Amino acid sequence: LGTILHTADWKIDETPLIGKSFDSKKLQEIGNKQVLAMVCDSTNIFNYGSSGSEKLGREIIAAFIEKLKGTKVDAILGVESRGFLFGYMLAVEMNVPFIPIRKSGKLPWKTIGIDYALEYGTARIEMHEDAISEGMNVVIHDDLLATGGTAAAAAKLVELKNAKVSAFAFVVELGFLNARSVLDPFCQNTVSLVNY
Repeated sequence: LGTILHTADWKIDETPLIGKSFDSKKLQEIGNKQVLAMVCDSTNIFNYGSSGSEKLGREIIAAFIEKLKGTKVDAILGVESRGFLFGYMLAVEMNVPFIPIRKSGKLPWKTIGIDYALEYGTARIEMHEDAISEGMNVVIHDDLLATGGTAAAAAKLVELKNAKVSAFAFVVELGFLNARSVLDPFCQNTVSLVNY
């Protein structure tokens, strides 16, 4: 999670991160540059060190599993591309299929897709048409919840297949953007490990 994660214990200035929320004053104390690095490039988690990234990866998956206890899960849907990183590991750990959601034209088989609005235009995401069966309970995973547009589009794809979104799962949530209000119509079970 970028430059502000200095130990595999997920701490900022000795404050554990997982399950914590920080107000704007704390964000100012941390520094905008460090927060921007964290939310823009979660792939830095994998460069932690010779053994730290493996430990941190296991801790992240364990935290998701704990937060998803009691949730019906038939599949994990990961949003391109950072949603693949922990989404696949979570699916393996939970012994359920992993379903990739990709940008238009990237998947090799027959697809269904949906166009959705971005702050700066439109985009399209797709999945294989046979990836989800009717009635499945699907967890939608991505690394970051900002405005919720991509996750909501993924939820619409799940609903097109007459399946159910059983949870949304994010490593980082920018809570001040109020994206949960965008996701709540699909599912009110939204979990995040770090909330700003």
